[in-house]
Amino acid sequence: MSKVIIIGGGAAGMMAGVFAARDHHEVHILEKNEKLGKKVFITGKGRCNVTNACDTEELFPAMMSNPKFLYSSFYSFTPQDVMEFFEKAGVPLKVERGNRVFPQSDHSSDIIRALERELKKAGAKIHLHTAVQEIVKKPVTESVTDSVNTLESEAALTESGSDAGKSRKGKKSSDIQQEKITGVILTDGTFIEGDAVIVATGGFSYQSTGSTGDGYRFARELGLKVTDIAPSLVPLKTKEDYIPKLQGLSLKNTGLTIKNGKKVLYEDFGEMMFTHFGVTGPMILSASAHIGAKLAKAPNGELSAYLDLKPALTREQLDARILREFEAGPNKQFKNVIGVLFPSSLTPVMLELGGIPAEKKIHDISREERQHFIDLIKAFPFTITGMGEFKEAIITRGGVSVKEINPGTMESKKISGLYFAGEVLDLDAVTGGYNLQIAWSTAYLAAQAIRYCSLRSQ
Repeated sequence: MSKVIIIGGGAAGMMAGVFAARDHHEVHILEKNEKLGKKVFITGKGRCNVTNACDTEELFPAMMSNPKFLYSSFYSFTPQDVMEFFEKAGVPLKVERGNRVFPQSDHSSDIIRALERELKKAGAKIHLHTAVQEIVKKPVTESVTDSVNTLESEAALTESGSDAGKSRKGKKSSDIQQEKITGVILTDGTFIEGDAVIVATGGFSYQSTGSTGDGYRFARELGLKVTDIAPSLVPLKTKEDYIPKLQGLSLKNTGLTIKNGKKVLYEDFGEMMFTHFGVTGPMILSASAHIGAKLAKAPNGELSAYLDLKPALTREQLDARILREFEAGPNKQFKNVIGVLFPSSLTPVMLELGGIPAEKKIHDISREERQHFIDLIKAFPFTITGMGEFKEAIITRGGVSVKEINPGTMESKKISGLYFAGEVLDLDAVTGGYNLQIAWSTAYLAAQAIRYCSLRSQ
């Protein structure tokens, strides 16, 4: 049995704690907040998008960073395994559009309580209001003996009377200098000894939940590389003054195209919402993960975006629909006819941008004017000028470099007994439950690796 210290009581920390404690390790979860799972509580607008009920191989296209690194993690603890875990832990689940998995209750607190129950059942010890200042390591020397083939020279073989070219197997011993984790020092100076430490501190997003980048500092202090971090899955800021007029308007089944000049950078279909500064919603958040670096390099720091407000209709079908409305009221004013096509808050903006005077009679509208209005419906324009900040970000892009980590164990390649799991790593994905799947899978793999390491040492 090993003593396992887990820094961070979020999604990855709790899941790692459950499986490590089930293997009869002495598990201590050190959480600096007053309760576990603060970020889990607010995910999915408080509903907690637990995972995505896709086949395992379908996870990889949703990854934005280092998908190949996650092969062992995802196949060791699949979305189906995650769903089975929570169902057995007493949380009935449901699958919604896009294979998004939620608790049937729509309460993220059910997920947190289930993990807490499993932790206590397995015997894990939870320490709240407990912040770690430093992870402690020490150098160790291991003697390694390898089998080697030595090919003696022809002259030596002749002297010994052996056949020329004979290969002799021998033993070669060498000492390898390594480093090993010995424990952690808390902010109050207390040293807690441990055989293994799992860093599950999260990223730098939603800092009010405790994600303040501690894991990055630990990694750097231990000599590990940390890649540049940036907010991801964030709202987008826009340029036009008509966007704030639509604040609060949500649109479903909308098409999105983002371009840099004539080059299409991203296309999607889904839900979005207008805000006082720009746009947000699932489709927009996923777009932010794809265009962040490209926006920074774009001319003037701007990208062009277009919404297809009627993606289910071709231009010809949309034209026929509008003509039917026109024919039903040829003497009506334009503003009194098009209201049936849009939400009430969108109609004034469409009139503003449409190029057809609001009071113009339907029978006076030309075909060219009608076609121009169809252009607007199929490509409602706005300009992206910036990304949301870390305080608005759902996840962090960047983190502890995966080149420092063994993908089959989540253990540091340089320091024995040091593991990383979840958002602290340079791993991120689009929306849809994929980021929590990263947390669950990497946490599970770290716990399993400690189990096998403990068994080998017995």
